[in-house]
Amino acid sequence: MTFSVDQFRIAGKVAVVTGAGGRGNSIGRAYALGLAQAGAAVVVADLNAEGANAVAREIVAAGGTAIGVEVDITKPTSVANMARAAVETFGGVDILVNNAALMAELGYLPAVDIPIEQWNRIMDVNVTGALNCVQAVVPLMRARGGGKIVNQVSAGAFPAMSVYGVSKLALVGLTTTLARQLGREKINVNAIAPGNTMSDAGKLLTPDDSPFIKLLEATVAMRVRGQPDELVGTLLLLCSSAGDWITGQVMHADGGWVLRP
Repeated sequence: MTFSVDQFRIAGKVAVVTGAGGRGNSIGRAYALGLAQAGAAVVVADLNAEGANAVAREIVAAGGTAIGVEVDITKPTSVANMARAAVETFGGVDILVNNAALMAELGYLPAVDIPIEQWNRIMDVNVTGALNCVQAVVPLMRARGGGKIVNQVSAGAFPAMSVYGVSKLALVGLTTTLARQLGREKINVNAIAPGNTMSDAGKLLTPDDSPFIKLLEATVAMRVRGQPDELVGTLLLLCSSAGDWITGQVMHADGGWVLRP
């Protein structure tokens, strides 16, 4: 087969992006807009229904196709309703982007001090929530002959030095497990590990004058911060036929924060 740049297009595909309607300049919004620009019909899913609908309207105003759906990814019934909306509106699901997560809300409470109820809430959203979405859409992908799943992890999981990092490292484990189990069904499962971004949540958690940013300035190979839309190219590779031979991988888009051989 001869390579064509058209392999990066996903016209006719249906994509679900969770956490895509939250804080204004968010990674989820960038993902939803990028997938729509590449030709996908997008289900913009978020706990914040107003935000999800706003991003969907933004896509439609730009000539794309989208709907907004309210979802609580910790509740299987809510996730099932999200999947049902995708089927009823667009006929199925080809792409799932598990982007929804708790991050800026967490702060820096040490693991030895965190209440177990809070620990369980973090894992429920950041890990189990992703699995809930996978379980809801994989049957739909099987019916369409395959699909692409992309889990949002973090450079902060390599190594994990916070409870948030622990949750994202657990999601890496879920990624590799699903990749092994679903690969022969033509369902690719990968992860993107963003570095420190200029998203609203990222700026809230690590403002410019934070000691963490100063640490990154001394260690990151290129720019310490990136814009959310700088992650979209990696997403399109993993969601399009250009990435058909990639599965079980963590793609680092972080300016050289995590360096791997």
